[in-house]
Amino acid sequence: MNSPSELRKEKTKSKNIFKKLKSDYFLQKLFNYLLKKKSLDIIKYNKNIKNRINISIKDYKEYSEIYSSIEIEIKPVKNKYGKFINIDKGIKKYYHIYFNNNKKEIKRNNLKNNENIKIIKIIIDHQIKSFENLFEDCECIEYICFKKFYRNNINNMNCMFSECSSLKELNLSNFNTNNVTIMGWMFYNCSSLKELNLSNFNTNNVIDMGFMFYNCSSLKELNLSNFNTNNVANMECMFFGCSSLKELNLSNFNTNKVTDMRSMFSDCSSLEELDISNFNTNHVEVMEWMFFRCSSLKELNLPNFNNDTDMLYMFNGCSEQLRNKIRTQYKNLNEYAFYEYYVFNK
Repeated sequence: MNSPSELRKEKTKSKNIFKKLKSDYFLQKLFNYLLKKKSLDIIKYNKNIKNRINISIKDYKEYSEIYSSIEIEIKPVKNKYGKFINIDKGIKKYYHIYFNNNKKEIKRNNLKNNENIKIIKIIIDHQIKSFENLFEDCECIEYICFKKFYRNNINNMNCMFSECSSLKELNLSNFNTNNVTIMGWMFYNCSSLKELNLSNFNTNNVIDMGFMFYNCSSLKELNLSNFNTNNVANMECMFFGCSSLKELNLSNFNTNKVTDMRSMFSDCSSLEELDISNFNTNHVEVMEWMFFRCSSLKELNLPNFNNDTDMLYMFNGCSEQLRNKIRTQYKNLNEYAFYEYYVFNK
C-alpha cells in the first residue's frame, strides 16, 4: 500500500498532467480557430504536420514561427517569358504557386509567351532549409517582396538573386537571416537594382560573402552598418563592379578571420574615399587586384595592411597621384602592389 507522501506525489503528478492536457487542448482550439480564419499561414498541406500539432503543442508562438510558410510576391517583366523561380522536382511539392491571386495552384515555375500575369504569389513550406539559386538567372522578374518570413531555419542564400538583371525593386524588410551561413554571390549581377535596404540583416553566422554585390552597377548607396562580419572568411570580389557607389562605410567591419580579399573593390570607379583603417589583414592570404580601376579614389586609409600578403596589381588602374601618395605614406607595402599589368606584357 502506498504511503501518504507517495499518494500526495501521485496526486500532484496527475494534476500537472491534467493541467498540461487542458492547456494543450485550449491551445489546439486557438490554433485551429486561427487556421480557419486564415490569420496565420501555418502549413496545411502536410498530414504529418497536422498530426504532430494534434499530438504535442509546446508553445503557440514557437509553432506559429516554425510551421508558418514563407510568402513571396513577384511581379514579372511584361511580356518577358522564362523562369521566375528555380525549383527541383524533388522539392516542388513544398512550393505553392498562384498566378494573379487565383486560388488555383500552379505546378510549373516558368512564364510562357503572351501570358498576361501581373503578380505571382509563392508560399514555401517549412521543409525547405536552403534558398541556394532560388531566383538565379530569372531575368523575367522586376519586383520581389518577401511579405512574410516567420521561420529562421533557412541556412544558405548562395546565388539567391544571382543574374536577376531585370530586378529593379527588392523588398527584404521581413527577411530572416538569423541562421544563414552563406551569402556568396547573393546579389551577383543584379545590375538594375538602384536601392537595397539590408538594415534588418543578421549576419552573425555568415562565413562567406564572396561576390555578394558583384556588378550591382546601378546601386547608388549601400548601408551595411548592421553587418556583423566577425565570422566571415571570404570577401573576394565582394563589391566588384559597384561602379555607381560614391561612398561605402565599412567602419563596423571585422576582418579578423578573412583570408581572401582579392578584387574586393575592383571597378568601383565612382568611389572617391574609402576608410578601411579598421581592417585586420593578419590572416589575409591574397588581396591582388583589390583596388583595380578605382579611378576616382583620392584617399585610401590602410595602416594595418600586412606586407606578407599577395598584393600583385593591388592599385592597378588607380590614379598616379593616389599611387604615389600611398607609396610615400605606407613604405611597408609590397612593391608588387604598385605594378601595372602592362609590365608583364611587354
